[in-house]
Amino acid sequence: MSATVTSDEHQVQRGWSELISARPRSAPVALVGEPSARLLSGPPAETGSEPLSEHLARLGPLPFATASSSTLERSWALDLVRQSGLLGRGGGEFPVARKLETAARAGGSPVVVVNGSEGEPASRKDRTLLELRPHLVLDGASFAAAAVGATEIVVYVEPQRLRSWHAVRHAIEVRQRARLPEPPIRLAAGAGRYVSGETSAVVSALEMRGGLPSRRPQPVAASGVGGRPTVVNNVETLAHLGLLSRFGAEWFRQAGSPGSPGSTLLTLAGGVGVPGLVVELLAPVGGGHLLAEVGGLEQAPPAVLVGGYAGKWIPGPPFCASQVDRGLFSASGVGLGCGVIATLPPRACGLATTLRLLAWLADESAGQCGPCMYGLPALAVELEAVVNGDVSRRGILRLHRRAISIVGQGACGHPDGAVALLESALDVFSTDAMNHVRGRPCRGSGELGWFPVPAEPLVLTP
Repeated sequence: MSATVTSDEHQVQRGWSELISARPRSAPVALVGEPSARLLSGPPAETGSEPLSEHLARLGPLPFATASSSTLERSWALDLVRQSGLLGRGGGEFPVARKLETAARAGGSPVVVVNGSEGEPASRKDRTLLELRPHLVLDGASFAAAAVGATEIVVYVEPQRLRSWHAVRHAIEVRQRARLPEPPIRLAAGAGRYVSGETSAVVSALEMRGGLPSRRPQPVAASGVGGRPTVVNNVETLAHLGLLSRFGAEWFRQAGSPGSPGSTLLTLAGGVGVPGLVVELLAPVGGGHLLAEVGGLEQAPPAVLVGGYAGKWIPGPPFCASQVDRGLFSASGVGLGCGVIATLPPRACGLATTLRLLAWLADESAGQCGPCMYGLPALAVELEAVVNGDVSRRGILRLHRRAISIVGQGACGHPDGAVALLESALDVFSTDAMNHVRGRPCRGSGELGWFPVPAEPLVLTP
């Protein structure tokens, strides 16, 4: 089976939703428009962006005028977020309350930034919210602004994602005409690179210095854009605030788990039956149950990549036996990150697939430090030699040593993510690696499944 991904993401999403609509689903997993959904609740995907009038009729207004919140209201908002236990959904899983409190204490004239860059190629969750539920996201940003006394909201989006860009721009215009009591909102163009979605890179881009990530001496929540306290949260995180502000912390904590309260959006990728489908996880669910019920798999895959291209491979059977939950995964040392769950097809080569992703990560270097500029390309070259059987067992050991030498040495965390991907592949596919260097390669392909790389045509080949 082979199908080309169209530019109309939600036309594809509608087809996928229809494809699996007859499959039985348990309450912990919800699709766009289903009654059990939270972030994805509301009209079905085929209706497009939810209008402001329908959004307010469905959820009601925010609890107070966010443009002129009082000290008491700010204290209430911060306490609400603290009680919720909300962790950031952009990958770092940083407590949102702590970030807001830092900005609130810093004083000055804070700014709230909606990070809609979503540089992970296989992730579709943030753009789904921007395109279908933009007012929920902007409500969350407005609530965050009220909590810290921000005087401006900036929505940071890649302009080449036309549907997201136009949906947000239209939503901002509608809110301005409606004269909602919130700070001014403006749309800013993202820098267009994988690394430009990192928090420090977002600040760098907004200061017109290019989207370059860096290790900053203090958090941007204390000193960010122009020295102002800057609260940068990703789209899903702010959408959660849009609901939390209305329904409270107790309601919020009824989803998720004690280690990570609230629902979580996942994007299914790789060799699943419906690549790119965004689902909402309302409670921990068995990995095998998720892949069979929503992913359409009939047996455990050889391996699963968890957390996106800077995530980690897990053998298929242990993944299927585990409970998929952000908190539980973090406790086991495997971050759910951006929420991508990508299965390796049975006839695919895990090492060759990793090589494709690692080579792309190397090309996405910011070019500002040796580990990125030279270390990552060298890792890709050495892994290619392993895949092609051009080295001995010592070549695998040399690859390990080079990878370890890079960790923690970069100007940002990008090299560490690439190394995590590689090291997990060498562990999970260790038998394959030995067979490759012994002249007995698996003959599997690195092109199977939906692991999109922007420089290549996005073709589905489950």
